[in-house]
Amino acid sequence: MQNTEQVSRHINTSIALTLEDAITRTLKNNPQLYQYRFRQQSLIAQRETSSLSPALQLGLEVENVAGSGEFNEVDSAETTLALSSVIELGAKARSRAAVIDARADRLNFERQAATLDVLGELTTTFIRALSTQENIALAKEAFALSEQMLKTVKQRASKGAAPEAEVMRAKAALTRTFIRLQALRSSFKRQKVTLSSFWGGTNPHFTELSGSLSAFGSSDDFASLLQRAKHSPAIAIFASEARLKDAEVKLAQAQSRVDIGWQLGVRRFEETDDTALTAGVSIPLFSGKRNRGAVASALAERNAVDYQQADAQLRLHNRLFAAYSQREENKAAVKQFSSHVLPALEQALRLTRQAYENGRYRYQDWIAAQEELLTAKQQHIEAATAAQLNQALIEQLIAEPLATNDLSY
Repeated sequence: MQNTEQVSRHINTSIALTLEDAITRTLKNNPQLYQYRFRQQSLIAQRETSSLSPALQLGLEVENVAGSGEFNEVDSAETTLALSSVIELGAKARSRAAVIDARADRLNFERQAATLDVLGELTTTFIRALSTQENIALAKEAFALSEQMLKTVKQRASKGAAPEAEVMRAKAALTRTFIRLQALRSSFKRQKVTLSSFWGGTNPHFTELSGSLSAFGSSDDFASLLQRAKHSPAIAIFASEARLKDAEVKLAQAQSRVDIGWQLGVRRFEETDDTALTAGVSIPLFSGKRNRGAVASALAERNAVDYQQADAQLRLHNRLFAAYSQREENKAAVKQFSSHVLPALEQALRLTRQAYENGRYRYQDWIAAQEELLTAKQQHIEAATAAQLNQALIEQLIAEPLATNDLSY
Protein backbone atom coordinates (compact mmCIF):
# COMPACT_ATOMS: atom_id res chain seq x y z
CA MET A 1 0.00 0.00 0.00
CA GLN A 2 1.26 3.47 -0.91
CA ASN A 3 0.55 6.64 1.00
CA THR A 4 -1.07 9.73 -0.47
CA GLU A 5 2.22 11.42 -1.27
CA GLN A 6 3.39 8.40 -3.28
CA VAL A 7 0.10 8.05 -5.13
CA SER A 8 -0.07 11.72 -6.14
CA ARG A 9 3.64 12.09 -6.85
CA HIS A 10 4.25 14.09 -10.04
CA ILE A 11 7.20 13.25 -12.24
CA ASN A 12 9.19 16.42 -12.73
CA THR A 13 10.61 15.15 -16.00
CA SER A 14 7.16 14.58 -17.53
CA ILE A 15 6.70 15.19 -21.25
CA ALA A 16 3.22 16.27 -22.34
CA LEU A 17 1.84 15.30 -25.75
CA THR A 18 -0.72 17.59 -27.40
CA LEU A 19 -3.17 16.50 -30.07
CA GLU A 20 -1.47 18.85 -32.52
CA ASP A 21 1.88 17.12 -31.92
CA ALA A 22 0.26 13.70 -32.38
CA ILE A 23 -1.33 14.78 -35.68
CA THR A 24 1.94 16.21 -36.98
CA ARG A 25 3.80 13.00 -36.23
CA THR A 26 1.05 10.88 -37.75
CA LEU A 27 0.90 12.85 -41.00
CA LYS A 28 4.65 12.55 -41.34
CA ASN A 29 5.18 8.89 -40.49
CA ASN A 30 1.93 6.92 -40.55
CA PRO A 31 2.53 3.68 -42.52
CA GLN A 32 -1.06 3.53 -43.77
CA LEU A 33 -0.81 6.95 -45.42
CA TYR A 34 2.64 6.30 -46.87
CA GLN A 35 1.27 3.84 -49.45
CA TYR A 36 -0.45 6.63 -51.39
CA ARG A 37 2.91 8.06 -52.41
CA PHE A 38 3.78 4.83 -54.22
CA ARG A 39 0.32 4.53 -55.79
CA GLN A 40 0.72 8.08 -57.11
CA GLN A 41 4.09 7.19 -58.60
CA SER A 42 2.52 4.13 -60.23
CA LEU A 43 -0.19 6.24 -61.89
CA ILE A 44 2.39 8.70 -63.20
CA ALA A 45 4.27 5.82 -64.82
CA GLN A 46 1.02 4.38 -66.23
CA ARG A 47 0.13 7.73 -67.79
CA GLU A 48 3.47 7.93 -69.54
CA THR A 49 2.89 4.47 -70.98
CA SER A 50 -0.73 5.09 -71.98
CA SER A 51 0.20 8.23 -73.92
CA LEU A 52 2.63 6.39 -76.17
CA SER A 53 1.79 5.70 -79.81
CA PRO A 54 1.57 2.05 -80.94
CA ALA A 55 4.96 0.41 -81.12
CA LEU A 56 6.78 -0.15 -84.39
CA GLN A 57 7.55 -3.78 -85.27
CA LEU A 58 10.37 -5.04 -87.43
CA GLY A 59 9.73 -8.36 -89.12
CA LEU A 60 11.81 -10.71 -91.25
CA GLU A 61 10.13 -13.34 -93.46
CA VAL A 62 11.88 -15.97 -95.60
CA GLU A 63 9.95 -17.99 -98.23
CA ASN A 64 10.80 -20.85 -100.62
CA VAL A 65 13.48 -22.36 -98.37
CA ALA A 66 14.23 -26.02 -97.52
CA GLY A 67 11.57 -27.34 -99.87
CA SER A 68 11.80 -30.01 -102.57
CA GLY A 69 13.11 -29.95 -106.08
CA GLU A 70 14.39 -26.57 -107.11
CA PHE A 71 13.36 -25.14 -103.74
CA ASN A 72 15.49 -27.51 -101.68
CA GLU A 73 18.15 -24.89 -101.05
CA VAL A 74 18.20 -21.11 -100.71
CA ASP A 75 18.70 -20.20 -104.38
CA SER A 76 14.98 -19.53 -104.82
CA ALA A 77 14.48 -17.90 -101.43
CA GLU A 78 12.49 -14.69 -101.10
CA THR A 79 13.38 -12.59 -98.06
CA THR A 80 11.17 -9.76 -96.85
CA LEU A 81 12.21 -7.21 -94.26
CA ALA A 82 9.17 -5.18 -93.18
CA LEU A 83 8.27 -2.45 -90.72
CA SER A 84 4.72 -2.51 -89.35
CA SER A 85 2.54 -0.80 -86.82
CA VAL A 86 -1.04 0.30 -86.13
CA ILE A 87 -2.77 3.61 -86.77
CA GLU A 88 -5.11 4.20 -83.81
CA LEU A 89 -8.38 5.93 -84.60
CA GLY A 90 -10.84 7.45 -82.17
CA ALA A 91 -8.25 9.30 -80.07
CA LYS A 92 -7.52 6.14 -78.05
CA ALA A 93 -4.27 7.46 -76.58
CA ARG A 94 -6.01 10.59 -75.32
CA SER A 95 -8.84 8.47 -73.88
CA ARG A 96 -6.38 6.20 -72.07
CA ALA A 97 -4.59 9.22 -70.61
CA ALA A 98 -7.94 10.67 -69.50
CA VAL A 99 -8.70 7.46 -67.60
CA ILE A 100 -5.35 7.61 -65.80
CA ASP A 101 -5.90 11.29 -64.97
CA ALA A 102 -9.32 10.46 -63.53
CA ARG A 103 -7.78 7.66 -61.46
CA ALA A 104 -5.17 10.08 -60.14
CA ASP A 105 -7.94 12.53 -59.24
CA ARG A 106 -9.84 9.80 -57.39
CA LEU A 107 -6.66 8.68 -55.65
CA ASN A 108 -6.19 12.20 -54.34
CA PHE A 109 -9.65 12.13 -52.73
CA GLU A 110 -9.03 8.60 -51.47
CA ARG A 111 -5.84 9.86 -49.83
CA GLN A 112 -7.70 12.77 -48.23
CA ALA A 113 -10.49 10.48 -47.02
CA ALA A 114 -7.97 7.97 -45.66
CA THR A 115 -6.11 10.78 -43.91
CA LEU A 116 -9.34 11.94 -42.28
CA ASP A 117 -10.09 8.37 -41.18
CA VAL A 118 -6.64 7.97 -39.64
CA LEU A 119 -6.78 11.36 -37.94
CA GLY A 120 -10.31 10.63 -36.74
CA GLU A 121 -9.13 7.36 -35.20
CA LEU A 122 -6.11 9.13 -33.73
CA THR A 123 -8.30 11.84 -32.18
CA THR A 124 -10.67 9.25 -30.76
CA THR A 125 -7.78 7.36 -29.20
CA PHE A 126 -6.33 10.61 -27.84
CA ILE A 127 -9.67 11.59 -26.29
CA ARG A 128 -10.12 8.19 -24.67
CA ALA A 129 -6.59 8.32 -23.30
CA LEU A 130 -7.19 11.85 -22.01
CA SER A 131 -10.37 10.54 -20.37
CA THR A 132 -8.34 7.80 -18.70
CA GLN A 133 -5.89 10.43 -17.50
CA GLU A 134 -8.79 12.38 -15.98
CA ASN A 135 -10.04 9.19 -14.34
CA ILE A 136 -6.59 8.60 -12.87
CA ALA A 137 -6.76 12.05 -11.27
CA LEU A 138 -10.22 11.18 -9.96
CA ALA A 139 -8.95 7.84 -8.63
CA LYS A 140 -6.15 9.67 -6.82
CA GLU A 141 -8.75 11.95 -5.27
CA ALA A 142 -10.80 8.91 -4.24
CA PHE A 143 -7.71 7.33 -2.71
CA ALA A 144 -6.97 10.49 -0.73
CA LEU A 145 -10.58 10.67 0.49
CA SER A 146 -10.52 7.01 1.49
CA GLU A 147 -7.23 7.46 3.30
CA GLN A 148 -8.58 10.46 5.19
CA MET A 149 -11.73 8.49 6.02
CA LEU A 150 -9.66 5.61 7.41
CA LYS A 151 -7.66 8.02 9.54
CA THR A 152 -10.80 9.64 10.96
CA VAL A 153 -12.50 6.29 11.63
CA LYS A 154 -9.39 5.02 13.45
CA GLN A 155 -9.35 8.10 15.65
CA ARG A 156 -13.01 7.66 16.55
CA ALA A 157 -12.54 3.93 17.15
CA SER A 158 -9.61 4.62 19.51
CA LYS A 159 -11.96 6.80 21.55
CA GLY A 160 -14.69 4.15 21.53
CA ALA A 161 -16.95 6.32 19.36
CA ALA A 162 -16.90 3.92 16.38
CA PRO A 163 -16.90 0.11 16.14
CA GLU A 164 -13.87 -1.78 14.86
CA ALA A 165 -15.97 -3.02 11.94
CA GLU A 166 -16.00 0.51 10.50
CA VAL A 167 -12.21 0.51 10.57
CA MET A 168 -12.18 -2.75 8.57
CA ARG A 169 -14.66 -1.36 6.05
CA ALA A 170 -12.59 1.80 5.64
CA LYS A 171 -9.45 -0.28 5.04
CA ALA A 172 -11.28 -2.35 2.41
CA ALA A 173 -12.53 0.80 0.71
CA LEU A 174 -8.99 2.19 0.60
CA THR A 175 -7.72 -1.01 -1.00
CA ARG A 176 -10.45 -0.97 -3.64
CA THR A 177 -9.59 2.59 -4.65
CA PHE A 178 -5.93 1.61 -4.91
CA ILE A 179 -6.80 -1.35 -7.15
CA ARG A 180 -8.83 0.92 -9.46
CA LEU A 181 -6.00 3.44 -9.58
CA GLN A 182 -3.51 0.77 -10.63
CA ALA A 183 -5.90 -0.58 -13.27
CA LEU A 184 -6.33 2.89 -14.76
CA ARG A 185 -2.58 3.42 -14.84
CA SER A 186 -2.11 0.14 -16.71
CA SER A 187 -4.85 1.11 -19.16
CA PHE A 188 -3.19 4.48 -19.74
CA LYS A 189 0.11 2.78 -20.54
CA ARG A 190 -1.60 0.65 -23.19
CA GLN A 191 -3.31 3.69 -24.67
CA LYS A 192 0.01 5.53 -24.92
CA VAL A 193 1.45 2.62 -26.89
CA THR A 194 -1.58 2.69 -29.20
CA LEU A 195 -1.12 6.42 -29.75
CA SER A 196 2.56 5.91 -30.61
CA SER A 197 1.65 3.30 -33.22
CA PHE A 198 -0.06 5.98 -35.32
CA TRP A 199 3.33 7.43 -36.22
CA GLY A 200 5.12 4.08 -36.31
CA GLY A 201 6.42 4.18 -32.75
CA THR A 202 6.49 1.33 -30.26
CA ASN A 203 7.92 3.06 -27.22
CA PRO A 204 6.06 6.20 -26.08
CA HIS A 205 8.37 9.13 -25.38
CA PHE A 206 5.70 11.11 -23.55
CA THR A 207 4.38 10.65 -20.03
CA GLU A 208 1.10 12.56 -20.12
CA LEU A 209 -1.39 14.22 -22.45
CA SER A 210 -2.10 17.92 -22.69
CA GLY A 211 -5.71 18.90 -23.28
CA SER A 212 -9.06 19.65 -21.68
CA LEU A 213 -12.13 17.47 -22.12
CA SER A 214 -14.36 20.41 -21.27
CA ALA A 215 -13.00 22.72 -23.99
CA PHE A 216 -15.71 22.60 -26.66
CA GLY A 217 -15.83 26.03 -28.22
CA SER A 218 -18.68 27.15 -30.46
CA SER A 219 -19.96 25.52 -33.64
CA ASP A 220 -22.40 26.11 -36.50
CA ASP A 221 -25.93 24.81 -36.55
CA PHE A 222 -26.73 21.45 -38.11
CA ALA A 223 -27.77 22.87 -41.51
CA SER A 224 -24.43 24.65 -41.90
CA LEU A 225 -22.50 21.56 -40.84
CA LEU A 226 -24.40 19.45 -43.36
CA GLN A 227 -23.51 21.82 -46.20
CA ARG A 228 -19.85 21.67 -45.21
CA ALA A 229 -20.01 17.87 -45.02
CA LYS A 230 -21.33 17.63 -48.60
CA HIS A 231 -18.02 19.03 -49.83
CA SER A 232 -15.87 16.64 -47.80
CA PRO A 233 -13.56 14.10 -49.53
CA ALA A 234 -15.91 11.28 -48.49
CA ILE A 235 -18.57 12.75 -50.83
CA ALA A 236 -16.25 14.39 -53.35
CA ILE A 237 -14.77 10.98 -54.08
CA PHE A 238 -18.06 9.99 -55.73
CA ALA A 239 -17.84 12.95 -58.12
CA SER A 240 -14.31 11.86 -58.90
CA GLU A 241 -15.54 8.30 -59.39
CA ALA A 242 -18.18 9.60 -61.81
CA ARG A 243 -15.50 11.39 -63.82
CA LEU A 244 -13.47 8.19 -63.91
CA LYS A 245 -16.45 6.18 -65.15
CA ASP A 246 -17.16 8.83 -67.80
CA ALA A 247 -13.57 8.50 -69.00
CA GLU A 248 -13.87 4.70 -69.05
CA VAL A 249 -17.07 4.98 -71.11
CA LYS A 250 -15.32 7.20 -73.64
CA LEU A 251 -12.38 4.79 -73.77
CA ALA A 252 -14.73 1.84 -74.36
CA GLN A 253 -16.45 3.78 -77.13
CA ALA A 254 -13.09 4.67 -78.63
CA GLN A 255 -12.11 1.01 -78.60
CA SER A 256 -15.08 0.38 -80.91
CA ARG A 257 -13.33 2.39 -83.63
CA VAL A 258 -11.20 0.14 -85.80
CA ASP A 259 -7.44 0.48 -85.89
CA ILE A 260 -5.69 0.30 -89.25
CA GLY A 261 -2.66 -1.91 -89.40
CA TRP A 262 0.03 -1.09 -91.95
CA GLN A 263 3.18 -2.75 -93.22
CA LEU A 264 5.97 -1.47 -95.42
CA GLY A 265 8.98 -3.54 -96.42
CA VAL A 266 11.57 -4.65 -98.95
CA ARG A 267 11.57 -8.08 -100.59
CA ARG A 268 14.72 -9.63 -102.06
CA PHE A 269 14.59 -12.38 -104.67
CA GLU A 270 17.62 -14.59 -104.22
CA GLU A 271 17.29 -16.20 -107.65
CA THR A 272 17.51 -12.94 -109.63
CA ASP A 273 19.17 -10.77 -106.98
CA ASP A 274 16.38 -8.21 -107.42
CA THR A 275 14.47 -6.25 -104.75
CA ALA A 276 10.96 -4.82 -104.56
CA LEU A 277 8.90 -2.78 -102.14
CA THR A 278 5.99 -4.36 -100.32
CA ALA A 279 3.09 -2.60 -98.64
CA GLY A 280 -0.09 -3.69 -96.96
CA VAL A 281 -2.93 -2.65 -94.69
CA SER A 282 -5.26 -4.62 -92.44
CA ILE A 283 -8.62 -3.67 -90.97
CA PRO A 284 -10.36 -5.78 -88.30
CA LEU A 285 -13.94 -6.70 -89.09
CA PHE A 286 -16.95 -6.29 -86.81
CA SER A 287 -14.89 -4.70 -83.99
CA GLY A 288 -17.79 -2.39 -83.10
CA LYS A 289 -20.13 -5.30 -82.43
CA ARG A 290 -17.48 -7.15 -80.45
CA ASN A 291 -17.02 -4.13 -78.16
CA ARG A 292 -20.70 -3.44 -77.43
CA GLY A 293 -20.55 -5.44 -74.20
CA ALA A 294 -17.64 -3.38 -72.88
CA VAL A 295 -19.47 -0.13 -73.64
CA ALA A 296 -22.68 -1.35 -71.98
CA SER A 297 -20.73 -2.49 -68.91
CA ALA A 298 -18.97 0.87 -68.59
CA LEU A 299 -22.30 2.73 -68.90
CA ALA A 300 -23.91 0.55 -66.23
CA GLU A 301 -21.03 1.18 -63.81
CA ARG A 302 -21.29 4.91 -64.48
CA ASN A 303 -25.00 4.98 -63.69
CA ALA A 304 -24.45 3.01 -60.48
CA VAL A 305 -22.18 5.76 -59.14
CA ASP A 306 -25.08 8.24 -58.94
CA TYR A 307 -27.08 5.90 -56.72
CA GLN A 308 -24.04 5.14 -54.58
CA GLN A 309 -23.53 8.87 -54.06
CA ALA A 310 -27.17 9.36 -53.09
CA ASP A 311 -26.93 6.51 -50.58
CA ALA A 312 -23.71 7.92 -49.14
CA GLN A 313 -25.32 11.33 -48.66
CA LEU A 314 -28.24 9.79 -46.77
CA ARG A 315 -25.89 7.88 -44.48
CA LEU A 316 -23.81 11.03 -44.02
CA HIS A 317 -26.91 12.97 -42.97
CA ASN A 318 -27.85 10.33 -40.40
CA ARG A 319 -24.36 10.05 -38.91
CA LEU A 320 -23.88 13.79 -38.78
CA PHE A 321 -27.25 14.43 -37.13
CA ALA A 322 -26.66 11.72 -34.53
CA ALA A 323 -23.20 13.08 -33.70
CA TYR A 324 -24.47 16.68 -33.60
CA SER A 325 -27.45 15.95 -31.32
CA GLN A 326 -25.40 13.78 -28.97
CA ARG A 327 -22.68 16.42 -28.78
CA GLU A 328 -25.22 19.10 -27.85
CA GLU A 329 -26.83 16.77 -25.30
CA ASN A 330 -23.53 15.96 -23.61
CA LYS A 331 -22.35 19.58 -23.69
CA ALA A 332 -25.50 20.56 -21.79
CA ALA A 333 -24.89 17.77 -19.29
CA VAL A 334 -21.31 18.90 -18.68
CA LYS A 335 -22.52 22.43 -18.04
CA GLN A 336 -25.12 21.23 -15.55
CA PHE A 337 -22.61 19.07 -13.72
CA SER A 338 -20.09 21.91 -13.48
CA SER A 339 -22.59 24.59 -12.47
CA HIS A 340 -24.97 22.75 -10.16
CA VAL A 341 -24.35 19.07 -9.43
CA LEU A 342 -20.69 19.01 -8.39
CA PRO A 343 -20.73 22.15 -6.20
CA ALA A 344 -23.80 20.86 -4.34
CA LEU A 345 -22.34 17.40 -3.75
CA GLU A 346 -18.97 18.82 -2.65
CA GLN A 347 -20.75 20.97 -0.06
CA ALA A 348 -22.84 17.98 1.01
CA LEU A 349 -19.71 15.88 1.52
CA ARG A 350 -18.10 18.56 3.70
CA LEU A 351 -21.21 18.88 5.85
CA THR A 352 -21.62 15.10 6.14
CA ARG A 353 -18.02 14.63 7.18
CA GLN A 354 -18.30 17.32 9.84
CA ALA A 355 -21.52 15.75 11.10
CA TYR A 356 -19.87 12.32 11.29
CA GLU A 357 -16.90 13.69 13.20
CA ASN A 358 -19.35 15.28 15.64
CA GLY A 359 -21.21 12.02 16.04
CA ARG A 360 -24.43 13.23 14.41
CA TYR A 361 -24.17 11.14 11.17
CA ARG A 362 -23.39 7.47 10.67
CA TYR A 363 -20.45 6.01 8.80
CA GLN A 364 -22.86 4.90 6.02
CA ASP A 365 -23.96 8.51 5.53
CA TRP A 366 -20.41 9.65 5.00
CA ILE A 367 -19.73 6.77 2.59
CA ALA A 368 -22.90 7.56 0.62
CA ALA A 369 -22.04 11.27 0.32
CA GLN A 370 -18.53 10.47 -0.85
CA GLU A 371 -19.74 7.90 -3.38
CA GLU A 372 -22.32 10.34 -4.74
CA LEU A 373 -19.64 12.96 -5.35
CA LEU A 374 -17.21 10.53 -6.97
CA THR A 375 -19.96 9.05 -9.13
CA ALA A 376 -21.04 12.51 -10.28
CA LYS A 377 -17.45 13.41 -11.16
CA GLN A 378 -17.18 10.16 -13.09
CA GLN A 379 -20.38 11.02 -14.99
CA HIS A 380 -19.00 14.49 -15.67
CA ILE A 381 -15.90 12.95 -17.26
CA GLU A 382 -18.02 10.52 -19.29
CA ALA A 383 -20.28 13.28 -20.59
CA ALA A 384 -17.30 15.45 -21.56
CA THR A 385 -15.64 12.47 -23.24
CA ALA A 386 -18.79 11.65 -25.20
CA ALA A 387 -19.11 15.27 -26.34
CA GLN A 388 -15.48 15.31 -27.52
CA LEU A 389 -15.86 11.97 -29.33
CA ASN A 390 -18.91 13.24 -31.18
CA GLN A 391 -17.09 16.47 -31.97
CA ALA A 392 -14.22 14.45 -33.43
CA LEU A 393 -16.69 12.52 -35.59
CA ILE A 394 -18.29 15.74 -36.83
CA GLU A 395 -14.88 17.16 -37.72
CA GLN A 396 -14.07 13.97 -39.60
CA LEU A 397 -17.35 14.12 -41.54
CA ILE A 398 -17.01 17.78 -42.53
CA ALA A 399 -13.21 17.57 -42.95
CA GLU A 400 -12.78 20.76 -40.92
CA PRO A 401 -12.30 21.68 -37.26
CA LEU A 402 -15.43 22.93 -35.50
CA ALA A 403 -13.66 25.55 -33.44
CA THR A 404 -10.26 26.43 -32.05
CA ASN A 405 -9.78 24.54 -28.82
CA ASP A 406 -7.41 22.13 -27.16
CA LEU A 407 -8.74 19.15 -29.11
CA SER A 408 -9.20 20.65 -32.58
CA TYR A 409 -7.37 19.41 -35.66
